[in-house]
Amino acid sequence: MSRWSQFMAAAGLALAGLTARGHGAEVFLLPTPNRAIYTLGAMERYFAPTPGRSWESGTFGCVRSEGWRFHEGIDILPVERDKRGEPADAILATADGTVAYINEQAHLSNYGKYLVLRHQVEGIEIYSLYAHLSQIKSGLKTGQRVAAGSVLGVMGRTTNTREPITKDRAHLHFELALLLNERFPAWFKKNQPGERNDHGVWNGQNLAGLDPRLILLQQRRAGEPFNLTSFIRRQPEMCRVWVRQTDFPWLRRYPALLRRNPAAEREGTAGYEIALNFNGVPIELTPRTPAETRHLGRIQLLSVDPVEYQRNPCRRLVESKNGQWQLGRNGLSLLDLLLF
Repeated sequence: MSRWSQFMAAAGLALAGLTARGHGAEVFLLPTPNRAIYTLGAMERYFAPTPGRSWESGTFGCVRSEGWRFHEGIDILPVERDKRGEPADAILATADGTVAYINEQAHLSNYGKYLVLRHQVEGIEIYSLYAHLSQIKSGLKTGQRVAAGSVLGVMGRTTNTREPITKDRAHLHFELALLLNERFPAWFKKNQPGERNDHGVWNGQNLAGLDPRLILLQQRRAGEPFNLTSFIRRQPEMCRVWVRQTDFPWLRRYPALLRRNPAAEREGTAGYEIALNFNGVPIELTPRTPAETRHLGRIQLLSVDPVEYQRNPCRRLVESKNGQWQLGRNGLSLLDLLLF
């Protein structure tokens, strides 16, 4: 089955359940007035494609450059325009939260004018990002509480990329992500000396994205309440790695993703076995004992799912050389940041 057949099958399943049996409470609201994502056969009215491509290129994942370029979020088309043809949709908070970051200087980011909200959902700290805005609501400040559905700004097409976003492609770039490491600014300075980091912790490299489309659809599926922790832990596993380190920020921020190991509780922990999805999100961490891991080094690749890699190769976390799998440069960089 092709990627897009899988895409439509997943969407169809969620929507069929919604149509047949209704749905429960939504954890995340839609971030714009566009509701076409919930209408079968209307995806081209929801996702903004890249020039010359179909609507799938506006979705999340390995959807660009023939599957080798990663798109971190989803691009949502407007449903309202002003007299000049510019988008006029209000941008709405997807859930109750706190303003974590605001960038009003469009020239400083590919995201243009953007903001980030921090949310607590089932004990999981998750972030929503809203990019390419034409304006951000006046008076909005970092640390301010916002309610789900409250207005954050207006859709636009601001960016600092060489090619501007044309009027017909104006959209909201929307992300739902987990934070890799609050020490990112120090890690960036060490690993990319001389490069600018204008956004501190809120640099896009420090946000590990989840697929907003799947979350928005699955939370409306009838028969089972949506659970964010389960959603993360059920992500397809790309690879599994071992790290000989017992304390790093992800452990403290996302304890819900830890898997118990009674042996480690009795004998002590030497490090963690980490399952990663294709985007590098640590979806499960298992403590291991010294006896279980005496033959392993500091960082070691334990396993790779080649089928998942073929489906989603764009992040290049692993690579095959002479028939042997190994961590790629991006995989090593990700783990270095995670453990920093």
